[in-house]
Amino acid sequence: MKSEFFKRTKIVVTLGPATEKAETIKELIKAGANVFRLNTSHGTMEYHREKIRLIKETASKMGIFVATMVDLQGPKIRIGNLKKEIEIKNGDTLVLAHSLEQTDENIIPVDYAGIANDVSANSRVLIDDGKLEIVVDKVEDNKVYATVTNGGILKSRKGLNIPGSTASLDAVTPKDVEFIKFAVEEHADLIALSFVRQKEDVLLAKKYINDFDSTIPVISKLEKPDAIRNLSEIVSVSDGIMVARGDLGIELSPVEVPTCQKLIIEEANKQRKPVIVATQMLESMINEPIPTRAESSDVANAILDGTDAVMLSGETSVGKFAIEAVRMMSKIAMNTENSCFYKFDTDKELDNEKALTRQAIVFGADKMLKYVNAKAILSFSHFGYSTRLMSKLKPSAPVIMVSDLEETCRKMTLAWGVYPFYKKWDGIVDTNLLLKIDEFLINEVGLKANDYVVITGSAPRLISGRTNFVRVHKIGT
Repeated sequence: MKSEFFKRTKIVVTLGPATEKAETIKELIKAGANVFRLNTSHGTMEYHREKIRLIKETASKMGIFVATMVDLQGPKIRIGNLKKEIEIKNGDTLVLAHSLEQTDENIIPVDYAGIANDVSANSRVLIDDGKLEIVVDKVEDNKVYATVTNGGILKSRKGLNIPGSTASLDAVTPKDVEFIKFAVEEHADLIALSFVRQKEDVLLAKKYINDFDSTIPVISKLEKPDAIRNLSEIVSVSDGIMVARGDLGIELSPVEVPTCQKLIIEEANKQRKPVIVATQMLESMINEPIPTRAESSDVANAILDGTDAVMLSGETSVGKFAIEAVRMMSKIAMNTENSCFYKFDTDKELDNEKALTRQAIVFGADKMLKYVNAKAILSFSHFGYSTRLMSKLKPSAPVIMVSDLEETCRKMTLAWGVYPFYKKWDGIVDTNLLLKIDEFLINEVGLKANDYVVITGSAPRLISGRTNFVRVHKIGT
């Protein structure tokens, strides 16, 4: 089998100034990137439009499928644009006020109109992922007066957190709505919704997507204490989950993040939804050619926890060693997946409320793999539902998905262990089609004559119906 099928865990990379050229995108894909994240907190809409088209064009020329994910800024509070970086020291007094630009050297602009409403005396305010901290002294005339308790360099557009106090924030901001429309126009494959607090936030985002006549899947980013309290119901209405550890570690505490990560992954896997672990996975590779041992262990442990994908942020958006970071993450993933510790209980019970027949088919296919020592599962699927179910079983062989929809192929690049191919093979299974399948498995997948594969699909039409059959197939016979 070809080497590209050896890595099962998927890699999400964030595009940015360091990786925005076509040649770099090509090298990222070759290094193991499966999904490209467009962070709408930075850059103009036209910038992102240009980049999403470049990603698709580059992948198309390579003859490979990758997904594009539009990551909405959400109700993220940021420092406005400063005239210059400011060194703030412990004991300094700062004045914060709502503005996008700094017009007064004595006032720090904040892009959140509700900043003066959501804080009071003694409120803690954290800046730049908690690197800087101030404590509010008073609020007067829509200005916040605060004392610096942990100083450093204050920079433009850095995030600002008010732990436990963001009542005035909208779940989906007007800017988010514009980028949802953009995602639909540009046929993005995934939308990441930031700062999800309850299932209604997800349903609101889906309503906007539906209003623009689309069904783009929503990946809910969990980074608020409310999200942990409402975890089960959020997962139930989401199409995927992201463990967004940056803000989660600020809103809660860094010491709580590891157990929260395990809890979220466990719930996502229980409900058979894809899950991504993100933030600071190989952070040191922004400036260094190799990661720390702790970072390597972090990536490996997320994979051992059962995540479907791991994500790079600054490492690929602004890092000096972006391609090396993807290559390193791929190596860590493959090494972890091949270890004796990478084991999952696949004897899960059927969910009686959802697609019983298709569940039974994929459960059976997973069992058949072991009985006949099959080299792959060949999953024919129109929209990818059965293939996603198969992915969540973490089968011991790669899942080769064949779909007659390119959109499905792109979206399925996020699914663990799934490798999509686009074929117009939606016909009756006969001798001619089986010959095509054998030729495909040998020439494009790298299998050999007499290898066994387990095939799932629909009858009478192979792809466009609901999955209703499973069979063992020996190549060339």
